[in-house]
Parts: sequence; C-alpha cells; structure tokens
Amino acid sequence: MTRHEFMKSLRAGVIGVGHLGQHHARLYAALPDSMLIGVTDQDLGRARIIADRHGAQTFKSLSDLLKQVDLVSVAVPTSAHYAVTKACLEAGKHVLVEKPIAVVSDEAQELVGLAKAKGCRLQVGHSERFNPIMQMMRPHIQRPVFIECHRLGPYSARGTDVDVVLDLMIHDLDLVLSFNPGPVEEVRAAGVPVLSSTIDIANARIQFQSGCVANLTVSRVSLNKMRRLRLFQRDSYVSIDFQTRQGMIGRRSADQSQRPRIAIEEFKASDGEPLKLQLESFLHSIRTGSSPEVSGEDGAAALAVAQQVLSAIHSFVQRNA
Repeated sequence: MTRHEFMKSLRAGVIGVGHLGQHHARLYAALPDSMLIGVTDQDLGRARIIADRHGAQTFKSLSDLLKQVDLVSVAVPTSAHYAVTKACLEAGKHVLVEKPIAVVSDEAQELVGLAKAKGCRLQVGHSERFNPIMQMMRPHIQRPVFIECHRLGPYSARGTDVDVVLDLMIHDLDLVLSFNPGPVEEVRAAGVPVLSSTIDIANARIQFQSGCVANLTVSRVSLNKMRRLRLFQRDSYVSIDFQTRQGMIGRRSADQSQRPRIAIEEFKASDGEPLKLQLESFLHSIRTGSSPEVSGEDGAAALAVAQQVLSAIHSFVQRNA
C-alpha cells in the first residue's frame, strides 16, 4: 500500500441498518479513517432514512453496494450472517460481521477459510471485548479457575430468530475463551423457551481440560438488565460489571498479626463507546494487515462451544418433555 493509498479514507458500507446497523453507519460517517459510502437494507425506506442522515447513498442491492466500498459491516439477522458475509468476502471486501459469525460451525469455518483465500480481514462483532471496563481489567486476569457470567435482559422480539445461546450467551463464551482456559472437556446445560419459539433462558456449566470451570446464565425474559462477570483465581477475585463499567479486585493479604484478609481495589472505566472502539480496531487491522482483535477464528471458536451448549440443552429438553 502506497503512502497516498494509506492516507485515503477507507470506503465503508453497512448491510442492515436496524437496531445495531444504524450505529455502524453513524460511526463510519464520523470516524476520520473511514467514509460512509452507503447502506442497504430489506426495508428500503429505512435504508433511505439512515443514508440521508449521514449524507450517504442508498443501494437497492448488495452487489451494487459492494462495487463501491472497501469494507462492510454485516448487521442483518443472525440467520443471514453466513450468506451475506460469504457474498462480501467473495467480492474481496473486508468484513465485520455482528456476532455470532454464523449459525453452524461448518459455515463459520468456511467463512474463515474464504477470508484467508481472498486476503480479507474478517472480524466478528463481540463488542464486550471493547468495553472500556473489560480492557481495564484484562491485565489482572491471569489463570482463572472458576468463571461465572450473568447476562440478563427484558424480552424483545429482536434476535429471537435464534436461541438465547446464540443471541446473548455467545458474548460470554467469547470472553471466557479469550482467557485461554484450554480445550473443552465437558458441557452440561439446560434451557427453556418462555415467550418465543426458541430457548429464552439457559444455563451452561463448561469444564475445561485445564480444570477451569465456567458457569454461564442468560435470559432474555428478565425484568432487569444484568451483565456481570466474576473470576476466581489462585490469588485473587475479579468482578466486572459491564453496565456500570465498574470493576473490583480482591487480593489475599495479611495484616500485622499475619491473619489473612482480603484487600479490595476498585476500578471505574471511561464512557468510551465499545462499538466505536471496535470499528477503530477493524479499520486499523485493514490498514496494517494485522489480525483483527476478534478474528474469524475467534468467532468460530465461540460458535463451536455454543453448538455444544445447544446440543446439551436439546438433550435436556428431550429428557424433560
């Protein structure tokens, strides 16, 4: 890449401008390293509203959009992630696809292979990795032996084309795997549908070969929101609240009498927008040719464990039918 090419703004497009996609469009239009060329959506009226808001074009077809851009964000319903991302990669475009990367593992692996073959960056939108409190606390996370995650929220029809495991738990599965606990040894899980035709509440217990255990609970039919992560390590306890962006570390120490006690250190992160940080990271990986912070391989790994959780849930449902 020449210096002139490096200095040019990257031409961006957004596919799907609903709840999440509209914010991708807003940020691409505002970031200094990108230029929002246009958007496309099944709802053409919606696409026009978002495009006009940011001085961009509305494209009636995906193929027409792809002719005009260097990169895209894919923010369509989960069930369409694979087909749309594949079309973009085949056209030689860099892709940031919202989580999960796909619905089944074979599709994810195909997308990873296609990105490599085309020399394209493929990033997966696990935005919690970019939450400022996660970035602040990560250096304090070494070798957790027990991990507990709670991700709860009120009901919304958005996202119910897939089970809550792929809708919400996938965030925490990605986080857990990012702590390098090693290969999965055993998965136990339970879940039930409540307001939709798919699983709305689920719990999974994942045992890793390293001895680490992760217990994850998700619900999209709760009255209150909760996004918390707790980690127990040999010498410390780490607590992270993604909503309030507060963290805490408890470390074992001793007072003058040598009696053990817990020393507490509290943290408060900035109000930085995780999606903005995520898009900046994506643009940087394109500029430098480096691997995305949340790569296609990362997305595929989280999906593979999610499939194990879903398989365990389906066995649970059959036993209790």
